[in-house]
Amino acid sequence: MDSVDSENLLGRFLRARRELVRPADVGLPPGVRRRVAGLRREEVAMLAGVSSDYYVRLEQGRERHPSAQVVDALARVLGLEEDAVTHLHQLARPAPARRRKGVRGEGVREERVSPVLLRMMEGWHQTPAVVLGRCLTVLAHNALGRALFEGHTYSGDLLRLVFLDSDAKEFYLEWERVAVSTVAGLRAAVGTDYDDPQLIEVVGELSLRSAEFRRLWARLDVRQKARETKVFRHPVVGELMLDYESLTVNGAPGQQLVVYQAVSGSPSEHALSLLGSLAAEGVPAGVRQEGVRQAAQEVAQREQ
Repeated sequence: MDSVDSENLLGRFLRARRELVRPADVGLPPGVRRRVAGLRREEVAMLAGVSSDYYVRLEQGRERHPSAQVVDALARVLGLEEDAVTHLHQLARPAPARRRKGVRGEGVREERVSPVLLRMMEGWHQTPAVVLGRCLTVLAHNALGRALFEGHTYSGDLLRLVFLDSDAKEFYLEWERVAVSTVAGLRAAVGTDYDDPQLIEVVGELSLRSAEFRRLWARLDVRQKARETKVFRHPVVGELMLDYESLTVNGAPGQQLVVYQAVSGSPSEHALSLLGSLAAEGVPAGVRQEGVRQAAQEVAQREQ
């Protein structure tokens, strides 16, 4: 099982990414007797301009500190995106380990959300907003942010929601894309800090309980949550197509403020407005079908 083993992170990353590159991606013929997934070690070495022996030592962990020029050459061959390139440089030149401030001696860092940020979020009545911790747990939300995600077993933990909730593939209409970006975002959030106790716990649990998580975790994708469009099938108001922007919280390293918005005048904006009205009226997330239509009619009548 590929968990969060902190030994030879550089070598494991290079191998995982090498196996995802097809020969055709770099202008090489596929060959008829290719027995490895992706590129061979010697092919990566040739394209990066280093010796095969040196590259083998990198993957095996016998050489751990390639120069910045070599890292950039490997990143180019492996087709890495900007966040993954940054991650590769971090693996080649790791920062000194930080001394942890544990909670009750357990080594787990407590994540607190700024009261100022909380007040700010509560003023966004038409905009769902959540604050995520390093391992994508929901540390805080405004009223509409809670209404967007409530009603699931793991509404307060977006990583577990994606991979462990029985209705995740109904809630996220493009589940595979969401799953890929979620795992890549987790790796970007933790960086090279793989001895984080919370990360060890969540990766261990998901690796045991979800084959889909194991598959995606083994790819070693690294990509920060930034901006994207997600399509939800909300159990109360139906389909919602929402753009989101993920912003780092400078006063709390590792935290992300995620803000969602529908296109002005779109059906999703109307559905989001209805969701806000229902949440304000106290209509529970479990309401379905006829109950939703009746509640929506009642809210609409009161707003006329």
